[in-house]
Amino acid sequence: MPRLLALVALLLAAPAFAADRSTIDAELRAAWATQSVTPAPRSADGEFLRRVFLDLVGTIPTHDEAVAFLADADPKKREKLIDKLLADPRYGPAQATVWDLVLFGRNPGNIDATRKRDGFKAWLAAQFQENAPYTRIVGDLLTGEKAGSELYHVQFRNAPEEAAVQVSRVFLGTQLQCARCHDHPYDRWTQKDFYGMAGFFVRLVVQESGSGANRTFTIGEKASGDVLFSGNAKDQAPGRKGEPVRPRVLGGVDLDEPPAPKTKEPTPKANEKLPRPAFSRKEKFVAWLTAKDNPYLARAAVNRVWAQYMGRGLVHPVDDFHADNEPSHPALLTALTDGFVAHNFDLKWLTREIVNSDGYQLALAGPTKAALPKWFERARVRPLTAEEMLTAMRQATLFDAGRKAGEKAPDVGADYFLRAFGEPTNGLGDFQGGLGEHLFLNNSEHVRRLITRRPGSLADAILKSGEPAERKAERLYMTVLSRRPTPTEAATVAAYLGQPEKAEALVEDVIWVLLNGSEFRFNH
Repeated sequence: MPRLLALVALLLAAPAFAADRSTIDAELRAAWATQSVTPAPRSADGEFLRRVFLDLVGTIPTHDEAVAFLADADPKKREKLIDKLLADPRYGPAQATVWDLVLFGRNPGNIDATRKRDGFKAWLAAQFQENAPYTRIVGDLLTGEKAGSELYHVQFRNAPEEAAVQVSRVFLGTQLQCARCHDHPYDRWTQKDFYGMAGFFVRLVVQESGSGANRTFTIGEKASGDVLFSGNAKDQAPGRKGEPVRPRVLGGVDLDEPPAPKTKEPTPKANEKLPRPAFSRKEKFVAWLTAKDNPYLARAAVNRVWAQYMGRGLVHPVDDFHADNEPSHPALLTALTDGFVAHNFDLKWLTREIVNSDGYQLALAGPTKAALPKWFERARVRPLTAEEMLTAMRQATLFDAGRKAGEKAPDVGADYFLRAFGEPTNGLGDFQGGLGEHLFLNNSEHVRRLITRRPGSLADAILKSGEPAERKAERLYMTVLSRRPTPTEAATVAAYLGQPEKAEALVEDVIWVLLNGSEFRFNH
């Protein structure tokens, strides 16, 4: 009997279900059957290898990593590789780059202070590397009291309405901006809901000290201050003042708070912080947002992470949950959301289950022409971000191979890569290669600098190699594209390298061609 009771207790303590990769595959297969779509076959090892490297650590595998993986006959080698990459020191920085774009975009507010975010990115990378629970990351971001996290609020300096819009969109999956000027025409949100959310940010104060590279920020909070609501935008008139609006969480009721103190707000001296208020709206909001029973946070995070690896959200666009935008796979979204909560908002757990699923590991080929198939019947096509392009090119050309330990990596035009490759990850999957990026790839001195022979570089390794031209062609393909060339590709490259012209220029030409192709430009 004691053993039976112990077993019952164990079962009661376990999550009500076990949402995992098998749940994902079962739900996807059910949808394929319902929609009469035929899924693509399982991806080739080389295709999977490059995809999962870019998705998890933000760059392509080395030549040796590619060779070892392709030669490995272990049927569990993909699962082992995923675990290895999740523990790789490049995982945290790569995920921080993804989420930095989510949180700031390319053109954040208060751009003079937020353009350079090295300290923030380092803090964020540390959170992903140690696999901090998502609720802790979000809580620290919105509290702004951990060293490195403060910059998030700096972009909303003196703009509580902007904070309400962005926090609702990113963390709650809700588009609230329409309700700023009038009650939302297509959703249930009213202007009072919008200004109620803004009320949680109106008392925040961005304080700064130092200057230049030594400038630092502190997020303080006043004890008083309210958002003023003056009605529909079309009814506004010069001089019309609004009425104070009490804070209200999305879908909730007005915050129960004590009256603001009658005394004047203190004015801190230079380099002094505002005293902590006796009642903190910020803390109340963070407590609500990160609670396990918050109805928005977990599902919005699951949908975003799913879209990151599968190309589109189960709700698409990824930040637009509302009654008329139903999920493509509602049971799967619910199961993953509940599983995410049951696993204490563990991002690595969620990522591991998604990329281990058969759905993630499908091939690119398939009858569907859409870049982001709604039923996930084949792999998505995703353009590399500017950061990934530069990192992958450095890896492909072995640009840093000759660098001494501890030596700072030289800049090869990161700002130019940002200008050329823009912001392809807008959450909608929209992408249109512009003339600018074509010209940059074709003519840029920065790309040429990466390719040019230098000690230890790919061009140098090929030129020093005594291997036959066919073997050189294979090394070039494995290093740049993480796969072996087809017989036709190998013969073409070998014939080109065998020409009597200057060997150095021929090798650099082949590398240039491989880097300029769509196969390198996209993750697929």
